[in-house]
Amino acid sequence: MAKILIIEDDAAIAAIERDYLEIENFEVEIASDGTAGIARGLSGEFDLILLDLMLPGMDGFTSCRKLREKIDIPILMVTARQEDIDKIRGLGLGADDYIEKPFSPAVLVARVKANIAQYERLSGTGKTPSEIALGTIRLNTGTHRVFVDGREADLKNKEYELLLFLMLNVDMVFDRETLYEKVWGLEALGDNATVAVHINRLREKLEKDPAHPRYIETVWGAGYRFRG
Repeated sequence: MAKILIIEDDAAIAAIERDYLEIENFEVEIASDGTAGIARGLSGEFDLILLDLMLPGMDGFTSCRKLREKIDIPILMVTARQEDIDKIRGLGLGADDYIEKPFSPAVLVARVKANIAQYERLSGTGKTPSEIALGTIRLNTGTHRVFVDGREADLKNKEYELLLFLMLNVDMVFDRETLYEKVWGLEALGDNATVAVHINRLREKLEKDPAHPRYIETVWGAGYRFRG
């Protein structure tokens, strides 16, 4: 039974999230502020964290950063804000995905299940090669470490997973919707910034000139590809 931590100061919303997740046989715990949430999140007991953006004391952005410094489980940011800049900031701090309020119970459960399943799949060995080396980039699938010109790049969860998928499918072009489905495990629902944000952050960490990428290429009108 997977265990979920909800960090949410609105007791009514937290109770709704808990109830729907428990119906799906998840074990759920609630923390009502960022400080308590971080303390519980770092305990190592949880498989996924639902993190509200607007928290008293320590906000969701700061909480996400502190959690991501120590743990690599999926973090889903829950936000009532519509501004793309907030989504981009949250994803940049290490959140794996975001859910906008108000959300349907089906979407909440589907996102949670997909992120846990994807994390478990990528944490196993499977049939993925132990190391992939293309150009100056070397990715070790056993340790989840990535090196560029011999120097380690600090990648967040979904940055690593996106890079792994692209490197396993070198020179193939994928649109945003397909990448979202393959890496995040869900069909893309409308336009979202998730894939573009992660592509940009990968370029910043892997490319000598992110504005003119050597590896992660935009194919205008079609999507992205890792150029071998």
